[in-house]
Amino acid sequence: MMAMVNGSEWPLEEGTTVSRLLAAMGLQPGMIVVELNGRVLRRSEFSACGVAGGDRVEIVRFVGGG
Repeated sequence: MMAMVNGSEWPLEEGTTVSRLLAAMGLQPGMIVVELNGRVLRRSEFSACGVAGGDRVEIVRFVGGG
């Protein structure tokens, strides 16, 4: 099954959570905002919130500069 992640198809395994998706992408949750099907998630929801085929996920990383 596939989900749309930042506009690109991403393969999912059965039982994938937002935390597992981020880990598979090599991303740390500390400086990330995740929107799942139009709803912004709290970091505390990442490990319990499942991602299913056809879901739309938007991931935004904060980048510092100066």
